[in-house]
Amino acid sequence: MNIAYPFRFDPRGRTAQASDAEHVRDMIEQLLFSNPGDRVNRPDLGSGLQQMVFAPNSPELSAALQFTVQASLQRWLGDVIDIKALTVVSDESALRVDVQYMIRGTTQQTTAQFVRTI
Repeated sequence: MNIAYPFRFDPRGRTAQASDAEHVRDMIEQLLFSNPGDRVNRPDLGSGLQQMVFAPNSPELSAALQFTVQASLQRWLGDVIDIKALTVVSDESALRVDVQYMIRGTTQQTTAQFVRTI
């Protein structure tokens, strides 16, 4: 059973569940927007992406973010997904991450977009 993220109740008043594909997407979102030090038992889990929202916008920043996000995804979720493409775009007040991935053990490619604004 995969618990839906964010935690919520279904119409019957039970803990909402997520499919395997939804669960993988939820894990990616949690990893992207967790900062190292946020998790007690895994202090190095996270990509540090949220800390960069206030950094000056530049192509160099986007390239650095793309590198660190990809490294984080491969480290923490490399046994679950194969990353096919990853782009990080830093707009004035938002960060957008586009991830194209394939869940290991399947042939289905999925594209997900994650956006955080100030």
